[in-house]
Amino acid sequence: MIRNGHGEAGGAERPGPGGRRAVRVWCDGCYDMVHYGHSNQLRQARAMGDHLIVGVHTDEEIAKHKGPPVFTQEERYKMVQAIKWVDEVVPAAPYVTTLETLDKYSCDFCVHGNDITLTVDGRDTYEEVKQAGRYRECKRTQGVSTTDLVGRMLLVTKAHHSSQEMSSEYREYADSFGKCPGGRNPWTGVSQFLQTSQKIIQFASGKEPQPGETVIYVAGAFDLFHIGHVDFLEKVHGLAERPYVIAGLHFDQEVNHYKGKNYPIMNLHERTLSVLACRYVSEVVIGAPYSVTAELLDHFKVDLVCHGKTEIVPDKDGSDPYEEPKRRGIFCQIDSGNDLTTDLIVQRIIKNRKLLQTLDVPHCPARGGGLPARPASVGASFREQ
Repeated sequence: MIRNGHGEAGGAERPGPGGRRAVRVWCDGCYDMVHYGHSNQLRQARAMGDHLIVGVHTDEEIAKHKGPPVFTQEERYKMVQAIKWVDEVVPAAPYVTTLETLDKYSCDFCVHGNDITLTVDGRDTYEEVKQAGRYRECKRTQGVSTTDLVGRMLLVTKAHHSSQEMSSEYREYADSFGKCPGGRNPWTGVSQFLQTSQKIIQFASGKEPQPGETVIYVAGAFDLFHIGHVDFLEKVHGLAERPYVIAGLHFDQEVNHYKGKNYPIMNLHERTLSVLACRYVSEVVIGAPYSVTAELLDHFKVDLVCHGKTEIVPDKDGSDPYEEPKRRGIFCQIDSGNDLTTDLIVQRIIKNRKLLQTLDVPHCPARGGGLPARPASVGASFREQ
C-alpha cells in the first residue's frame, strides 16, 4: 500500500470532524491514460468521506478483461498517487470489487461513476457491493473520455482547439467506440468540454504563497498530463523544504507553433484541470507567456525557474525564452529520469491497437480508462503527418 496523505505526500490519516471515526472510501479502476475526468471522480469520492483509498489493477488483470494497457502498472500506480485527493494507493487491486476487499481496507463504501463496468464474461464488477448497500455513485465529467483523447491523437484532429465540428471520420470513431456490451457508456461519450470558473475553483487549492516558502516556476504545454510530467514535478517539488510550485501553461496556438501536428491533444482548459489535480502543483498560470519575462518573475516573486532536459525552442523572434531567469541566476535544468513524450504515448497506442486486432477480447472502455480498438485507417492518419 502506498500512503499519500490528502494534500501532501506522506500525511497520516486523521480522524473525522468532531473527533469521530474517519469515513474511509474505496475507489478502483485501471487508471490507464489518466485525465482530469478520473481526477474529478476521485475528488468527488474524497468529498464523500475523510480518507480515500484507490485500488489500481495489474497489467495482467486489465489484459484479461479489456486488452493491454498503454501504461505499465508501476506507471499507473505512481500516476494515481500523484493526484492530490488520493490518500492511499493499493497496487494489484482485484478487478471485481467485493465486500472482502472493502473490509480488508476498513472502507465504509466504494464510489464509482454512473456507468456500468463489466468483466470479460459480462458480470457487473460492483454487483456484490451494490447488493450490500455499500456502493455510491458520483457524476462523470462531461466532455472528456479516454476514447476521445485517443481519437484526437490517432485521427490528428484539431477540433479540440476550438469549437470546430469534428470530422466525419472522428464522429464515426466516437459513435463506434462510445458503447459497451451493455449499451451506451457515458464515460466514453464524446462531447465538447466546457470550462467554468466553478470547476477551476473545485480543482484549485486557493492557497497563496506563505512567508518562508520557495516559489518555483515551471512552464510548458503539460499536454496529456502523464507520468513524465509527474516525475519532473516531483523532482521540482523536492528542491525546497517548503515549495510553492507555479505551472505556466501556454496557449494552444503557442503549443501548436513549437510542437506542430495536432498538438496540444488537450486544449488549454483541459490541461489546466489536469495540472491542478497534481499534488506537486500549487498554482497554474492559464495562458502563460512563452518567454519567462521580468514582469512575470516580479509579479509572482519567483525564487527559482526550472525546465526539464527537453530541447528549449527559441521564441518567435529567435530569443531564448529563459534569458531573463538565466540573467538573474535563478534558472535550473532538472533531469527527471523519464523521457516519456506524447509521441511515445501515441506509438504505444498504435502498438496496442495492432495487438488488439489479433485478439478476440470484448472491450469495454470503462473502469478507469480502457482503450477501444481502432478503425484500420486511424494509425495511418497519425503516421502520415
